[in-house]
Amino acid sequence: MPRFEPFPGIRYAPHVDLDEVSAPPYDVMGDAERAAYAARHRANAVRFDAPVGERAYDEAAEVLAGLLADGTLVRDDAPSLYLYRMTNGGRHTSGVIGALGLEPPGTGDVLPHEHTTKKAKSDRLDLLRATHANLSPIWGLSLAKGLAELTTPDGEPDGRAVDDAGVVHELWRVTDPVRIGLIVDRVAAEPVVIADGHHRFETCLAYQGERGPEPGDYDLTMTYVVELTEDELDVQPIHRLLRGVPAEAIASHLLDCLGPGDAMTLVGPDRTWELGRDPDGPELDTEQLAEALAGVDDLDVSYQHGDVAAAVRAGEADAAVVMRPVTVATIRAVADRRDRMPPKTTFFYPKPRTGFVLRDLG
Repeated sequence: MPRFEPFPGIRYAPHVDLDEVSAPPYDVMGDAERAAYAARHRANAVRFDAPVGERAYDEAAEVLAGLLADGTLVRDDAPSLYLYRMTNGGRHTSGVIGALGLEPPGTGDVLPHEHTTKKAKSDRLDLLRATHANLSPIWGLSLAKGLAELTTPDGEPDGRAVDDAGVVHELWRVTDPVRIGLIVDRVAAEPVVIADGHHRFETCLAYQGERGPEPGDYDLTMTYVVELTEDELDVQPIHRLLRGVPAEAIASHLLDCLGPGDAMTLVGPDRTWELGRDPDGPELDTEQLAEALAGVDDLDVSYQHGDVAAAVRAGEADAAVVMRPVTVATIRAVADRRDRMPPKTTFFYPKPRTGFVLRDLG
């Protein structure tokens, strides 16, 4: 059963405007966007969560310590859970931020959702070593039915911000031991699937290995847990940008492998091709496409959420494949059999903001 616990969070003081100091997750920002957030406020979260420069990690620790010392950041006085809701138009995602126990992949009930692409983990590990804190939550999907009802907030939030896309982010602190117990028990009842943050989870495991073997706060990591249900999730696709081979050649190859249909769309500079799928092939479109593209020499594949057709028109790619979103039912089926999806299959939207709550690891 997953271990899930309250913790005494570190949050911005009530007088601090969360619109000015919260930020997107570090891995969805480019350099220019990061710089713009840093310029908004001396205490913006990117200054400690996405540091830059030769002394980046030391400076992140210094910034964090300074904000605690001057009262910009304050520690809650008791272990708590934190309800967190994102509202995008008429749709919302509600869940709870707590401390999730670390388990090596394949050994327990915290399940990886996707295979991961190769990505340097030294950045997050060096930052963790310097700050000794969880600065942003990973995102977990609970298979426990009824968690959404337990994490539905009421009353005025303890923190609120509106991001640049108009998404409303709100947080409520929960200290009632009865409600905490109900939520903890519900999360522990079923596996938790990692939706976002696989690399950070693996980094926390590496840090745990360095800090152990004595038990400590580093045995858990701050996690935003949402029930795996259609009502709470907006699952969007991640598309494929293709470079190195002309669009017409890619189209000919993919039509031979997949046939025509309406599963995927190949976008070239001057035209598009509608692609099908092999009925005898793998379950997921991303799996079928990966197998088909593996037969194309000199092809470079990268991943992008959003308008990939614009990248092709701008000459940034030779072609792009527009993918269909994966359904929540499919995510559930893969989780139930403890399998993983191919890398970059799902994009969960919106993303929780960094800066609403931090967790000290001692």
